[in-house]
Amino acid sequence: MSRAYHHGNLREALVAGGVDLARTGGPAAVVLRAVSRQAGVSHNAAYRHFANREDLLAAVAGRCMEQLGRLMISRSGAVDLADQGQADEVQADEVQADEVRAAWARLSAIGEAYVDFAIAEPGWFRTAFCGAVAPPRKEAVGGGPGADPFAILSSHLDDLVRCGAVPAGRRPGAEYAAWSAVHGLSDLLVEGPLRGLPDAEVRVALSAVLSAVARGL
Repeated sequence: MSRAYHHGNLREALVAGGVDLARTGGPAAVVLRAVSRQAGVSHNAAYRHFANREDLLAAVAGRCMEQLGRLMISRSGAVDLADQGQADEVQADEVQADEVRAAWARLSAIGEAYVDFAIAEPGWFRTAFCGAVAPPRKEAVGGGPGADPFAILSSHLDDLVRCGAVPAGRRPGAEYAAWSAVHGLSDLLVEGPLRGLPDAEVRVALSAVLSAVARGL
């Protein structure tokens, strides 16, 4: 089906086209001529919104990173919904223990989401981490994690400290260790020698990595 651009925000149309191309072809597929062709505009028209291909790729990479962040938020939210369904069964003296359990479950959920995203959407995963985006921030503008994976991870680690699951002294720098562990596994599964690993073995590997992160914390 033709996806020619007719009106509205051309920049958004070009970025959306780049996201589509990245999904199947990774960062190498994100080029100005291709997204201009998808939008049905001239190559020169794209230069009114992007100085060069790197500028376009940065915008597309940021959007792919947001896709990852949204999945992490969704998985974490699913844990919260499950907890609400069990709320009536929890006694008052079990509240703190339940908060600790839920905080660990949310951390595991975002780790699983990270790896699942890499396996299911390798084009987006490669593009998100192609080096075109700005360095991550622990807290997004506006005071919340937004859809930034690094900020989401940092927020969940802070929750572990708040509920007493992790000593405050072990919190500084924990986001770097946790992110490196999960991203390393993801990269091995997408780009490295663990490509094609059976799903059951992927779950074993993921469980081992998440358990190691928890033990370190």
